[in-house]
Amino acid sequence: MTSSLPVINLMGPTASGKTALACELYEQGNFELISVDSALVYKDMDIGTAKPSKEEQAQYPHHLIDIITPLEVYSAAEFVQDATRLIDEIHLRGKTPILVGGTMLYFKALLEGLSDNLPSADQEVRQKIIQKAEFEGWQSVYDELVHVDPLASQKFSVTDKQRIIRALEVYKLTGKPITQLQAEQSKNLSYRYTFHNYALMPDRVELHQRIEQRLKIMWGMGFFDEVLFLIQKYDLTPEIPSMRAVG
Repeated sequence: MTSSLPVINLMGPTASGKTALACELYEQGNFELISVDSALVYKDMDIGTAKPSKEEQAQYPHHLIDIITPLEVYSAAEFVQDATRLIDEIHLRGKTPILVGGTMLYFKALLEGLSDNLPSADQEVRQKIIQKAEFEGWQSVYDELVHVDPLASQKFSVTDKQRIIRALEVYKLTGKPITQLQAEQSKNLSYRYTFHNYALMPDRVELHQRIEQRLKIMWGMGFFDEVLFLIQKYDLTPEIPSMRAVG
């Protein structure tokens, strides 16, 4: 691999027009699209995530959509692994990958690197942490983090539940603080690709109007019924990551 291989990153907030622009570029014939969205990875979560319709996906295929169930966990590390594999496959086909989405944690992990020695998500360990929070409160879970990883606890508050869960999960799986593992080794992909980063940033007032209109459309499409269906099909609880998606 050489740094001459281009990767286009198209990022921006919800309703900024990222997907529409990416689809326009796709029509030129020399691009493939990779979704960078932590909600679009879930199957059956369509309306609330503003997922491209089946017809749109058939016309403008996106990688990394509908890859797991709402009961599963998908980490930034897994995204980087999947995205780099897809980027290489797309380059081998003689095309340029466009990564489009609004999950900045994924973009950050891809651009700045992650520790190679961080373990993948473990649903059993996460569930035990969540159960402790349910019985003893999040302050108790946060206090445990303060004890095992004071540096991590300084970076976020008791309300940052996802980050607390991840930090404790890493400690329980490795016996080492996540901050120590992150400091030990980082993998940056800039040596493999030339990243071209673009952000769509509409006027704030206009953006809020777009989001409000999008929500009205979602309700009309049956967003509420979709949530009921998901809860019944998968026996979901509010603590599962999929149920904390923005939609």
